[in-house]
Amino acid sequence: MDKELQIVGFQIGAETFGLPIAAVREIIRVPDITAVPNVPDHIVGVINLRGKIVPVIDLPKRFGAASSVRSAKNRIVVVELDGRWVGLIVHSASEVLRVPQSKIENPQDVFSESSLDYVSGVGKLNGRLVILLDLQKIARRGELRNAGLHEQFAAASTVTVV
Repeated sequence: MDKELQIVGFQIGAETFGLPIAAVREIIRVPDITAVPNVPDHIVGVINLRGKIVPVIDLPKRFGAASSVRSAKNRIVVVELDGRWVGLIVHSASEVLRVPQSKIENPQDVFSESSLDYVSGVGKLNGRLVILLDLQKIARRGELRNAGLHEQFAAASTVTVV
């Protein structure tokens, strides 16, 4: 029997992307985001999620779009990366997908060298393609550290909301 990969599917524009379900902590509506000065353009700021300070990355901007379109369907996919939480703004998120391992192509077989370094694979599911993302490369820790958010991560475990 073919092993299935469970992924959280979300949309950016008309395309479906996915992350492993084990990395996703939750999906929330977009709350007020506090801007942080001197950060890369795709890092929108931080949110307070039940006492944790969570940096938020605008995923469409991270992928090179000029600006992200805001709507009531937008969501933040909160993921865990090396024990820390990061929020990813997406256009919409709605489903858990089960993609058989045999239906996933390696990115090297699909794309030229390093043309899309955040892609970990392309899944074929019921006539559509799902771009599987490499979370480590999307939320490069060096960028977060250079933006001063690494220190906020370290302090987040000690923050208490009263």
